[in-house]
Amino acid sequence: MGLFNRKNNESAVATATLPANPALAALTGDYSIDPAHSSIGFTVRHAMVTNVRGTFAEHEGALKLDGANPGASTATIDVKIASIDTGIGDRDGHLRSGDFFDAEQFPLMTFRSTEAAQLGGDKYRVTGDLTIKDVTKPLSIDLEFNGTATDVYGNERIGFEGSAEILRSEWGLTWNAALETGGVMVSDKVKLNFDISAIKNAA
Repeated sequence: MGLFNRKNNESAVATATLPANPALAALTGDYSIDPAHSSIGFTVRHAMVTNVRGTFAEHEGALKLDGANPGASTATIDVKIASIDTGIGDRDGHLRSGDFFDAEQFPLMTFRSTEAAQLGGDKYRVTGDLTIKDVTKPLSIDLEFNGTATDVYGNERIGFEGSAEILRSEWGLTWNAALETGGVMVSDKVKLNFDISAIKNAA
């Protein structure tokens, strides 16, 4: 997810370039998202009164971080729709069906980074292209850099967590049902949640 492209927004008026940061330069390299220690999920209002939460168990991604020139950093994520899990099998089956994601015809949800801006400290806003079914639209994700660590196996890890909100109808997810008391069964607004751990690839 362009999740990791660190620079200020460019505008018609040139902005100041951030000074080189040796700590960031040390992060330069290619990384693979570790699905066993990462989570990509969502929260949506159900029946106007409560929230349903779900995750996608199968996903993969690649990050290319350039600490000397953060604007050149890139990232991608591919999510397998059929791996959706809300804890209720019948509901998961409905979400995989043509009423929602149509997982058989459109098996992947993807995100491709395009740009990012530093909001201050370790907080960033990343923009990219989100594709669901056959619709691609821009998406901005607010995220926080959680730091780096070397795990017990000697892997160099970096971590990010973030969120974004979308209107699912803009990606063709329009199924709904009216409630007798007013309102609808499923909110149009969906919150996406990202908790990412990535391992630096061997040189």
